[in-house]
Amino acid sequence: MKRERLDQKEFYIRLAEALDGSSGDIWTETVLSGSHAGEKYLVRGGAEMAPSVEEVADHADSPGESAADSADFSVETEKDLSGENVKDAVPAGDDSSAPVFRERIGKTPRLIICGGGHVSMPVIRMGKMLGFTVTVLEDRPKFSDNARAAGADTVICEPFEDALAGIRGDSDSWFVIVTRGHRYDTICLESILKKTCAYVGMMGSRRRVAIVKDQLAAKGISRELLDGVHTPIGLKIGAETPEEIAVSIMAEIIQVKHSGSKCGGYPEALLSAILADDGRQKVLATIISRKGSAPRGTGAKMLIFEDGATVDTIGGGCVESEIIQKALLMMRTGEKDFQICEADLTMEAAEDEGMVCGGIVEVMLERMV
Repeated sequence: MKRERLDQKEFYIRLAEALDGSSGDIWTETVLSGSHAGEKYLVRGGAEMAPSVEEVADHADSPGESAADSADFSVETEKDLSGENVKDAVPAGDDSSAPVFRERIGKTPRLIICGGGHVSMPVIRMGKMLGFTVTVLEDRPKFSDNARAAGADTVICEPFEDALAGIRGDSDSWFVIVTRGHRYDTICLESILKKTCAYVGMMGSRRRVAIVKDQLAAKGISRELLDGVHTPIGLKIGAETPEEIAVSIMAEIIQVKHSGSKCGGYPEALLSAILADDGRQKVLATIISRKGSAPRGTGAKMLIFEDGATVDTIGGGCVESEIIQKALLMMRTGEKDFQICEADLTMEAAEDEGMVCGGIVEVMLERMV
């Protein structure tokens, strides 16, 4: 496990590099209070155990800073973003503690569609709508052109076996097999099952699916792996048209995506805006805890500019408006670079806003310096 304490600018540069090239888990940590409030750490390499106080002390490299000063915070146990308890505090002294917000960062999810037929077109569009980067593998030039026209980010017009050889799987890769025949299904599934992935689903009748699985089992692929494939693909909603089938496929992907451990993230547009050296003041708002049914969960982020423009959202309504006002005040006064604030959307206030959600969110505000 590699754990680095970084200044703010370097932190986001390194985070972008890690998201672009790392295949392991990426965690971030931000100290929430005390003399180290706002200090940021990047942890890479799959952290089963949280760093100890001693590991924190090892990074005490600022001039005049002692190991004891640097060791006034730690995380006692690994916390995933699957629950609300993503803050942990370990005593930093006799009568104080320094809470740390720890977040596992996921990459932008990739939807890899094998096949460019009529079902693929609405899957491409829905995938883009849901925040996936979409790659289509198709060996027929005409159908490849159709996939490009539908909005796919990347289209690889090669034999499926060759195209998949160049696709690196990871925990943010979602594979959808919708080819034109079981021969191509077999080629695709055999290659995909050798990769790490979050999901693999295959379209086809039960008979066609059984043929593919039997062929791969005869090649030595375990039944356990084969049974993990979502076949027939999609939720059972009685879908008939290509658009309805696409809805069932993406609904199943959403179901799988939210049934496992959740992670935070930095959408590409958000991270690009953070890194942009455009001379504008900006504040990053991150929800670090939530009580009740607030619209967005822990880890949701929004970037606020000095003119009130924003990138992304933490839920809209009066809560978001209140946070924007606090961020604008930070930029106008320049008195604070970091603060934690609370926004309360009571049921009465939620009803006034025309929202069905109500709750309390705690938000971390970081001025980009």
